[in-house]
Amino acid sequence: MKLDSPIFDRIRVKPDRDRRVKAEGPACEWAGCCNAATHRAPKGRQQEGQFWRFCFDHVREYNQSYNYFSGMADDAVAAYQKDALTGHRPTWKMGSRGGGAQASAQASQHSADGFGDPFGMFGEVGGRARPEPEPARESRMIRNAERRAFESLGVEVSATAEEIKARFKVLVKKYHPDANGGDNSTEDRLRDVIQAYNHLKSAGFC
Repeated sequence: MKLDSPIFDRIRVKPDRDRRVKAEGPACEWAGCCNAATHRAPKGRQQEGQFWRFCFDHVREYNQSYNYFSGMADDAVAAYQKDALTGHRPTWKMGSRGGGAQASAQASQHSADGFGDPFGMFGEVGGRARPEPEPARESRMIRNAERRAFESLGVEVSATAEEIKARFKVLVKKYHPDANGGDNSTEDRLRDVIQAYNHLKSAGFC
């Protein structure tokens, strides 16, 4: 194949000239301009979806002076910007289901029925804060060895630390040999009481 063949030139990565067909577009709509219209510019308020066609230089000049709110009063501009926050869609106050007598009747019904409103968001329609739940008492697993220790001291498993200590002091005074005139027959019972108290103390009950 010859290097200067027109067929070889078509498969080059960079041909010597642009062979793409150029379609002529619309002309710039700026007065007195004959350049191609390569950019669009919005026509303005109440003409949404409609555009001017300008060249690059004139679309830049148009955008510098473009003002969507041109001719509107300040109050109208503020109202428009406020409605734009919700996409110009109607909104209602949170918790309301209507107005007039219907809303009052529904509020009365909700107030009579009552429903939990822990964050106070629906007070206007009958919501009321729920009372704080009472803190649950700490429940601990009671093993068999601990149950036997409670039985040895003669106290309930729900006894407090102060009750266990007070009961232990009473039993020690009762079964100690010095309190029984030197009688050693209660030593075994005293030993059980001391072991039971030490076990409950190591388990964190007293």
